[in-house]
Amino acid sequence: MARYHLTGRTVLVTGATGGIGAACAHALHARGANVVLLGRDTSSLSALTRRLGPERALPLTADVTDQASLDEAVARAVHRFGGLDVVFANAGTAPTCPATLATIDAALFEHIVDVNVLGTWRTLRAALPHVVARRGHVLVNASVYAYVNGAANAPYAASKAAVEQLVRALRVELGTRGATAGVLYPGWVETGMSRVAFGGDPLATRMREAAFPRPFARAIGPELVAARVVQGIERRAAALTVPRRWGPVGALRGILNPLVDRALARHARLQPLLRQLEDDGRCRTLAPAADGAALSEEDPAKWG
Repeated sequence: MARYHLTGRTVLVTGATGGIGAACAHALHARGANVVLLGRDTSSLSALTRRLGPERALPLTADVTDQASLDEAVARAVHRFGGLDVVFANAGTAPTCPATLATIDAALFEHIVDVNVLGTWRTLRAALPHVVARRGHVLVNASVYAYVNGAANAPYAASKAAVEQLVRALRVELGTRGATAGVLYPGWVETGMSRVAFGGDPLATRMREAAFPRPFARAIGPELVAARVVQGIERRAAALTVPRRWGPVGALRGILNPLVDRALARHARLQPLLRQLEDDGRCRTLAPAADGAALSEEDPAKWG
């Protein structure tokens, strides 16, 4: 397939002010694209637009849990730039602390699924007719958690597995329409959302260190993800894994996952931490923010 050049294309990014979203907005804009920036924080959207320049950047306040706001944002983007070529469904959320399925608050679990799964579906519902009309591309931010065991992070892992399946179906359904779709699988990335497992929560940090071999426990900067996103869109790639060391894990998941699950179920370091987590009883409520509220990918990164 011929290279899909981004110069002059219009790209809509949800969760645009978060670590990955903002880095991708900069990279796409630098490639010559018009960028439509969707998020909930008006001041952060305005600041990002000032950095990019208002000529090819359109900030729009929208919430992926509200279909009407997404429909309106897409309509405004089409009115401003004449159409929509690419949609990057990037908005996502996760708990601010780990929790098991036995102890997590039901409202928190359902909120994560609502944002990550239904929010992606709502975004596609609003944007897809315009992307298909322009024979464009859809990219959805999943995670390596789409296939990595989600112990103590089950709603996030389940939601990422779900959006992977949405995109697999969509890519086939678009087969004769000229449009394409792909999945982004980032590993650990230096964003506000992942900060909980890198010192933000001591128990979550210890569980990450116990469960993930060292090469897979390291975080990368969002700029590396953004570079791969640009390359992937230009290649209309079906799958983008970053960093690349996660690629064999995803490719061999059918073999590796049963072995990993068995090992983690008996893990001498991880199992006591999971019991401690349940005894502590944290993340059992949706609020307050310091103990259980969801942290969005839209939130600015607070790293180090």
